[in-house]
Amino acid sequence: GGAPADDGKLAVVATTGQVGDIVRNVGGDAVTVTTLMGPGVDPHLYVASEGDVATLQDADVIFYSGIHLEAQLADVLRRLGERKPSVAVAEAIDPTQLLPIPGAADQHDPHVWFDVTLWAQTIAAVETTLAEADPANAAQFAANADRYRAELDELDAYVRAQAARVPAEQRVLVTAHDAFHYFGRAYGFDVRGLQGISTAAEASTADVRDLADFITANQIPAIFVETSVPVRTI
Repeated sequence: GGAPADDGKLAVVATTGQVGDIVRNVGGDAVTVTTLMGPGVDPHLYVASEGDVATLQDADVIFYSGIHLEAQLADVLRRLGERKPSVAVAEAIDPTQLLPIPGAADQHDPHVWFDVTLWAQTIAAVETTLAEADPANAAQFAANADRYRAELDELDAYVRAQAARVPAEQRVLVTAHDAFHYFGRAYGFDVRGLQGISTAAEASTADVRDLADFITANQIPAIFVETSVPVRTI
């Protein structure tokens, strides 16, 4: 493994903010977490810089989302996984609960964190991996994991309560990037996206027109866009 941090803490690298969030919650004071991708960065298209590769090489443990979310990083993560713990947290989720990608039956939609109860299934993988890397803090990791599970249960209940405030016929989520089907399934929204599951998919003129017609016909009051989507499409 890489050189441990001077303070004796485990040096952990997470690819995305969502994964980093679990690791910080479960690891607590015993870990130092570096997140590769900041807000507004598209994980589908992200390519590791030389600095990132060095950061990954120095890590004691690496956590990533998986299910092809970090498509360009897959080879780097796999190679590093031969030398140190490198764990795809979303691949710990019960596969029968994953949604297929339309038109690609053998692939699953990687955007699992939008269903809070599904995402909570990833906590155990983080807890186990950290406990194996730092057995002295195993009890702390277990306690932190339990607390974080309770926090996510509360969050899930909160989302359900907020969703219930929207009249059923208005529960339509129009987005630029088709990433919210887990959210829709969990919380009762009809999701309409302009681009496909991966942001690499381009929207055609017909797609734009069809969605615009749908928004008009159903008098949808709001659409939700992302920083990584071309303004022209919006």
